Amino acid sequence: MRRVYKYVLPIVDDMPLMLPLGAKILSVQNQNGNPCLWALVDPDEKTHVVRHFRMAGTGHDIDAYTDMVYIGTFQLHDGHLAFHLFEANTK
Repeated sequence: MRRVYKYVLPIVDDMPLMLPLGAKILSVQNQNGNPCLWALVDPDEKTHVVRHFRMAGTGHDIDAYTDMVYIGTFQLHDGHLAFHLFEANTK
């Protein structure tokens, strides 16, 4: 049985996140002032893998990161700050 899990994200440029094998990223949004990522996971999956994410503010340099998949955009502080989340392909 699969479930949707929420992961609260730190505001950092690069972040590893331990997720169950096969987790499908659904969305990233602001919830109560915190950036959160939602993923569809199998809670019975015993194998977890580290997946790497890149957070960039609007106008910030991300040229060093070439192989990324866009996840989504969220806003903080009443829309004064916008951040964009990407998953880095480490293969």
